[in-house]
Amino acid sequence: MALHIVFVEPEIPPNTGNIARTCAATDSVLHLVEPLGFSISDRALKRAGLDYWPYVKVEVHESLEAFLAQYEGRRMFLATTKGGHLYTDFQYQDEDMFLFGRETRGLPPDFIAAHEDRAIRIPMSESTRLRSFNLANSANIILFEALRQMGFPGLK
Repeated sequence: MALHIVFVEPEIPPNTGNIARTCAATDSVLHLVEPLGFSISDRALKRAGLDYWPYVKVEVHESLEAFLAQYEGRRMFLATTKGGHLYTDFQYQDEDMFLFGRETRGLPPDFIAAHEDRAIRIPMSESTRLRSFNLANSANIILFEALRQMGFPGLK
């Protein structure tokens, strides 16, 4: 059993390092879609993940198209501030995949439009000056909702 976190073109090493720790602690799979804004051997990335890196299941994909071709037919949810559904609106299941875009631009608008039935968002104050929550925090919020719904399989 596993859930999948997919970071599409991440730019900030500590965000990826932080979610790597979460993936290691929850037996979730981390997918990194290139181009990355850093090297996987980057010190900041390793520091954020500390000693968890040997326990992280990581797959690196050369492009979003390559990732989509490899996982065609899988249930995917697009985490975006432009999502028409709250992240709590769905009943998640084993092997679901959660896609998150780069920190500065999010997922490509045409990709979101083509999959708007699976575009989810975390509610935020309308009066906020923020564009979105931190990438790693957003991934944690959505991942743990899915794990909660599934009864925290394999976790104690």
